Amino acid sequence: MKKLLFDAILLIFLTIASFWLILSIKPVQVTIMSYNVRHCAGMDWVVDYDRTAEVILEQMPDIVALQELDSMTGRSGQKYQIEELAKRTNYYPVFGKAIDYDGGGYGIGILTKEKPLSTKRIPLPGEEPRVLLIVELANYVIACTHLDLEESERLASAHLIINEAQHWQKPYILAGDWNDHPDSQLLKELTKFFTINSGNEFTFPADEPNECIDYVASFNSFSAETIKSIVIEEKEASDHRPLLVKLQLHRRTK
Repeated sequence: MKKLLFDAILLIFLTIASFWLILSIKPVQVTIMSYNVRHCAGMDWVVDYDRTAEVILEQMPDIVALQELDSMTGRSGQKYQIEELAKRTNYYPVFGKAIDYDGGGYGIGILTKEKPLSTKRIPLPGEEPRVLLIVELANYVIACTHLDLEESERLASAHLIINEAQHWQKPYILAGDWNDHPDSQLLKELTKFFTINSGNEFTFPADEPNECIDYVASFNSFSAETIKSIVIEEKEASDHRPLLVKLQLHRRTK
């Protein structure tokens, strides 16, 4: 009798807890910019942090996933580039080094309006080694990557990316320069688990774009409704155009 009473109380408690959990998970809107900044060197090859920062400030996204950043390299005058951008935009910076380069490091970064809860860096394969950079925020997780030029290395990276996404119990967004086209084998593999939230608009090269190689996607354990996806008509600040995607995130009910 006592066991039956205990089980009934436990069931009521779990039901109430589940109900409040569902109520606490409200839709969240987030705007993500994915931008390969070519170490902040524009189409004129001039390194100009103010110019790169202005591209971000004109849109004011919640998240900026950046590719091709220097950290204390000779060619960039021993500047910590993501910190230079963070100072100009008032975002929180996170850097993920992929390789040693020219006396410093070279890799990717994430800028966030909100202070990160945690960060993680996962090495990815590549003729030039690559990396997956992950930043956890209160309501979602953002991951950034810049995949290799070789298809075999990109496909090997896809499996590691999918495996990592499966560990998170929050909406998980993946952004970056994937160096592949919408009809590629890489996209076929990733879209078994991810939804591509950006369109097929060309992002490269910046002056006369004819390739779609930059993306924003969401892991399918949560749903993400695309509210807006545009490529910003910026022709000078980098050799890529910035991609801007606005999402509404919420947990799947089925």
